[in-house]
Amino acid sequence: MVNRPAIVLITADELRKDALGCYGGRAVDTPNVDRLAARSLCFERAYAQSPWCMPSRCAILTGLYPHNHGAYSNFRPLRLSPALPNLYNLLRQAGYGTAHVGKCHYAPVPYQRTRATETLPYDDFREYYLSLGLEHLDLQDDKQVSVWFSDDYSRELAAAGHLEAYRAEVWNGRNGKVFAFPGPAEWHPDAWVGSRAAEWIRAYSDPRPPFVWVSFSGPHFPFDAPSRYLDRVQDSLVGRGAFREGEFDDPNRMHHRSFHGGGGIEGSGSAPGRACKNYPDSYWHALRKAYFANVALIDEQVGHVLDAVAERFGADAAVIFTADHGEMLGQHRLWGKNACAYEDVLNVPLLACLPGVTARRESGAQVALIDLLPTCLRLAGASEQAVDGRDLLDVLRDGGRRYVYSEGEGFVSASDGACKYVRRVARDGSFMEMFDLEADPGEFVNVVGEPRYAARRAELEQAILDLWMGRLLP
Repeated sequence: MVNRPAIVLITADELRKDALGCYGGRAVDTPNVDRLAARSLCFERAYAQSPWCMPSRCAILTGLYPHNHGAYSNFRPLRLSPALPNLYNLLRQAGYGTAHVGKCHYAPVPYQRTRATETLPYDDFREYYLSLGLEHLDLQDDKQVSVWFSDDYSRELAAAGHLEAYRAEVWNGRNGKVFAFPGPAEWHPDAWVGSRAAEWIRAYSDPRPPFVWVSFSGPHFPFDAPSRYLDRVQDSLVGRGAFREGEFDDPNRMHHRSFHGGGGIEGSGSAPGRACKNYPDSYWHALRKAYFANVALIDEQVGHVLDAVAERFGADAAVIFTADHGEMLGQHRLWGKNACAYEDVLNVPLLACLPGVTARRESGAQVALIDLLPTCLRLAGASEQAVDGRDLLDVLRDGGRRYVYSEGEGFVSASDGACKYVRRVARDGSFMEMFDLEADPGEFVNVVGEPRYAARRAELEQAILDLWMGRLLP
């Protein structure tokens, strides 16, 4: 097939849709993502397949739900099989050069091995990532991972003399994971990823068209934007996040312990008494401001990548921008995303600048991140695969997905766009929640036990059962 486009997938980790100007964000300007949106399909209801990094990233990579690709947990020793079809090996087989710059996270981080005083070897992870079909890899495998383990970024950071200061800040438990990056701004992980990606794109000389995944590890915590980016945030628009007094008083609420104490979501781990309710308003303001500042940095780097794509490939490129999941960022007085089915986490930005799309086109159809693999295969002229995802254009023609699902260890949610059902089984109990997204878009009121929602609940439970039965009885 001739004139196949370069395919550039850009992701940011834990990026809220409403942090971007093209989705109504006002706290910080995002001119570069916005200029991409001006010539893209802009999806209002795109959904991540997990609130955890690893299951979600593996879903993007394989086009499969976590229960089908098998890497459904951030914490258990689960990895993708190199024999499993994925974006890298399928596009490589189709005649593309394959590259990845930034965060992979297709294997659980060995948290128990981390040390505050040293950065440990990581070569086995790099070899595993390459085995999935990559020909080029510039690895920056998460902000915290890069101080725990020696990836490409941390080796260069160490050589430049900035690794020890960054490690000290990451391990410092007194700041609630909010601090200014302790080095030159150009050495921030997201600046490094943007720079390396732009360099690789400009230098690409292979006759094969390229596929490159540019994967920023921010604005995922720690909230560590370089100081100079804080000035780009409009202080009066930072806010504190929406919260309803008493919403977690019921111990049957999934995030009762996250809010009142005992742990749960990531933010409770560094909170006084391990209770997110104990963070003062000043902390929420500082956290949110640092987050938006990191978004400004990422937007700047997206601009460098887009400029490189335009210079090297002109109009012969397809660019897709999204996030693996969002971030609570003070909504419901929580931060993090662990076991969250809130729209704040699962409803992600998705911009698809595809051949033939020259102006912004908005869609309210429900789509899923598993739809990215079939979309990229169509762009490449590659054979269709038997996966859970479908080409985005086909999904649009059908009016969107009837249900969107999210999964993880002991966790599942299903939504039809009007109601959402969530079930979690964990060490601290079994939880069920349901939200009426039309009457209660902020998801404050759990209606799972109300008789008038019994039929809707049964429908969503049946949808989950139908989804999983395909795995149990193929």
